[in-house]
Amino acid sequence: MKSKQYSKIVSVFHGRSTPEQGSIAGYAAIIEFHNLKIPIPAQLALISDKHKAYDTDEWRVLTPRHKPEESLAAQLTFALKYEGVDLAVLKALFTSVNQKEILSLIEKEPTGSYSRKIWFLYEWLTDKKLKLADVHVGNYIDLLDDSLQYKGTAIASKRHRVRNNLPGVKDFCPLIRKTEKIEAFIKLNLPQKIKKTLGDIHPDMLSRTAAFLLLKDSKASYAIEGERPPQNRAQRWGRAIGQAGQKPLNKDELLRLQQLVITNTRFVQMGWRKQGGFVGEHDRQNGTPIPDHISAKWQDLDVLINGLIAATEKIEKDENIDAVFAAALIAFGFVFIHPFEDGNGRIHRYLIHHLLARKKYVPSGIIFPVSAIILERLDEYRIVLESFSMPRLDLIEWKPTSKNNVEVVNATIDLYRYFDATKHVEFLYSCVQQTTEKTIPTEVNYLKKYDEFKVYLEDYFEMPDKIIALLVRFLEQGKGKLSQRAKEKELKALKALEIKNIELKYKEVFKD
Repeated sequence: MKSKQYSKIVSVFHGRSTPEQGSIAGYAAIIEFHNLKIPIPAQLALISDKHKAYDTDEWRVLTPRHKPEESLAAQLTFALKYEGVDLAVLKALFTSVNQKEILSLIEKEPTGSYSRKIWFLYEWLTDKKLKLADVHVGNYIDLLDDSLQYKGTAIASKRHRVRNNLPGVKDFCPLIRKTEKIEAFIKLNLPQKIKKTLGDIHPDMLSRTAAFLLLKDSKASYAIEGERPPQNRAQRWGRAIGQAGQKPLNKDELLRLQQLVITNTRFVQMGWRKQGGFVGEHDRQNGTPIPDHISAKWQDLDVLINGLIAATEKIEKDENIDAVFAAALIAFGFVFIHPFEDGNGRIHRYLIHHLLARKKYVPSGIIFPVSAIILERLDEYRIVLESFSMPRLDLIEWKPTSKNNVEVVNATIDLYRYFDATKHVEFLYSCVQQTTEKTIPTEVNYLKKYDEFKVYLEDYFEMPDKIIALLVRFLEQGKGKLSQRAKEKELKALKALEIKNIELKYKEVFKD
């Protein structure tokens, strides 16, 4: 039963503690009043009794003068003004309330900026046209407020005199809140740092660096999935990653990528799923699914993948959308939809490379070893994935199938269309920063030292490349010392004094 007031006083809201007792407002009040079954937004609004406004990770605390009136129109206006656009909340609201209620609140102020935003969003999200005459007066207004959220290039809607600057399309449109962390990443100007770092490297050295990073990323992508593929399989996927961005993204390309990832198809149903899907475990006693993530319904895949591809085409062309934003929106959106029975994780990470390449974030031929960085930060990566999956588990109704899979029985498509991608962008940006400031310079530095050591070995011992590579690997494994086994077998041609000099030279060259 609905409460009588929107402004309910709380100290805990849906399991989330407030920084102080206060009245919920905006989206929180709308969710509570209308009993909307949706993931709770990452940040909510609270009206304090005190006259101090501040933000925490989960709350935007405002003062009594900000408190909205007890009406849907006032709460929506407050939400759009102070919290930005939340497509998931708005779609659920527009689906649950009578169209007459939306029409009535717009008719009270049809030319008002927030009324026009609500009007546009209602028609855009529901595909239902309200019985209202087009607006012919007043200035055009931006749908997304760029002080709150990152926007795309605007497309004017003459009917509402609203500029639609959403980054995606109706069937796939994650949004990103503006945060201090993301702003700090942008100010680093990482593309310029990459350009400067790579510009100082000899082309041959750059080519070797790129080849190493490519193979490293391929192996890491399999390792994240708990696999250890043979060298030729890792190299094959590495070559595919190296071609990222060369072809536009479409359904056929996604199917091709799955075929590259999955070489043994005896136990995998290839192509688009025709059944439910989940990530998790099975109960040891009866095999019942224990999901950590439930994939989109297979019946919704056509709409969702078409939406993701349309959003990709739009984002690639939009100069206002940062390359790292683009990569996070599309790649994480894909893995949450989980359209294949197997191969989703590796294709998800491939799509990061694809978008960075299509947006010309890095010079041609250079691949960011994103998977290698993720592998180093696996716990953090899982937390980022769970920030999407966990809030949705309680909203998805499912039953186990005879094959111990899941069958989703309620409507869930909007859970995958609209989500807050802020944490995913922050995580990916931190990976890009680590790659730019540490991984690439470290690999270039290593190759320079390797070449210096190689010249020494060639000059004094006339060693062939194959033996040099083996010797260096043994020294790395022994932390600068050769094992007794290596001395007696592979390197038995070396004398004791020669080995001592080689070990000293290795420590001198690789001392850092």
